[in-house]
Amino acid sequence: MAKDKAYKIMGVMNANDDSFYSQSRFNERDALSKIEAMIEEGADIIDIGAVSSRPGSKPISQEAELQRLRPILDTIYSHKLHEKVKLSLDSYAPLAISYALERGFHIINDITGLENDEVCKLVGSYGAKAIIMHMQGSPQSMQDNPHYENLFEEIENFFIERIAKAEKFGIKDMALDIGIGFGKSLEDNLRLIRGLGYFKRLEKELLIGASRKSMIDAISSSLPQDRLPGTLAIHLKAYENGACLIRTHDVKEHLQAFKVHQAIIEAP
Repeated sequence: MAKDKAYKIMGVMNANDDSFYSQSRFNERDALSKIEAMIEEGADIIDIGAVSSRPGSKPISQEAELQRLRPILDTIYSHKLHEKVKLSLDSYAPLAISYALERGFHIINDITGLENDEVCKLVGSYGAKAIIMHMQGSPQSMQDNPHYENLFEEIENFFIERIAKAEKFGIKDMALDIGIGFGKSLEDNLRLIRGLGYFKRLEKELLIGASRKSMIDAISSSLPQDRLPGTLAIHLKAYENGACLIRTHDVKEHLQAFKVHQAIIEAP
């Protein structure tokens, strides 16, 4: 009998025109086919966002975010795709989060780590899963010479504080994201990937999301469209070190790589 796999693949889709990786962008006209393709490829979760969080990106209003998302979320809901795959919203805005949760979304992926009490109330009241990410600073400033006195301890303390906050709002299901590239130097990113197992003592699922990020370019000069090999190297190492949620722009390729990796581990 085949064992349950120890990882879940989260496919990335962006409803904005300024995402750093152009091939992850989509609109309501092709949302349905792209989601169905990801399901066919084997995605366990699909993470949809409408606001870029790349370094230097500009914030938009809650109303503008919902305007981008509304036709896509309505299409997803009308075709009952929430019954075929777990859906995650990459947002920290209560307006969009409320709309998504009303339409069958299961997960809220919050880059601010549940900073907003209104977000906590919504996630708790709907019984949704929260992904708590660590970020030093904001997307506008986070890569301006980030610095830590004690990298692991500071991130752990942040997670402990936000887990306690989540529990106060009745949130029972949580995962933790160390936030690769969110207020971290290349050295910080590499240390966190190598030492990811440190955070397993918090007894929450760990997410890794380094898909096609600039840290790969810093190691091996490349454009986003050429960073799949580097992405796979990072994600497989993070998986070995405790990550079980793998956030990626490339579902099919990751599923094959992880199936082969798992087969090697389980070989008699």
